[in-house]
Amino acid sequence: MSVGTKIKTLRKEHKYTQESLAKKLGVAPTAVSAWERDANKPLMDKIMMMADIFNVPFTHFFDVEEYNNSEEVHIPLYGNVSCGEGLVIYETPSEYIATPEEWLKSGDYFYVRACGDSMTGARIFDGDILFMRKQDEVENGEIAAVCIEDEIVLKRIFRSNGNFILQSENQKYPPRIFNPNTDRNIRIIGRLEKLIVNF
Repeated sequence: MSVGTKIKTLRKEHKYTQESLAKKLGVAPTAVSAWERDANKPLMDKIMMMADIFNVPFTHFFDVEEYNNSEEVHIPLYGNVSCGEGLVIYETPSEYIATPEEWLKSGDYFYVRACGDSMTGARIFDGDILFMRKQDEVENGEIAAVCIEDEIVLKRIFRSNGNFILQSENQKYPPRIFNPNTDRNIRIIGRLEKLIVNF
């Protein structure tokens, strides 16, 4: 059962309308509607509030069994990745994160931590942990981790005339344009696979 379905079921069981629940949570009714359609997901603070309102544990909103029944693999979380003269260097991982084996397909994987507010439109917030597949090419419009010298940025990637266009998901930040042939200290290092919300 999806998070949205669980919210809708609990709301109806407790005889709340979308409007009355939204008022309790301090959000717009359209937000509750979007959650129930699984078009968006509530942040953790709203999940905690709903757990209190509906008198259920907050874990009710997550498919805990999916994780408990999975074999786990420990995947590195990198705090520092550097790129110079076209070479990408992964420094010693800051920690390893237990990861369901079913998340892993072909290829190598790693985690990085989101920093800043440039991707909030994609529901990626400061401190969230990002599960990445290591690769140096992505399709237009995909979200990728890009190493610029010794900085990792997460952006939606587009290509035009041989250039990388790094597009934020926040109108405060204009697109950044790089040419990987002349700007040697920039490389795509991975494609976003999953977002692990920072609780």
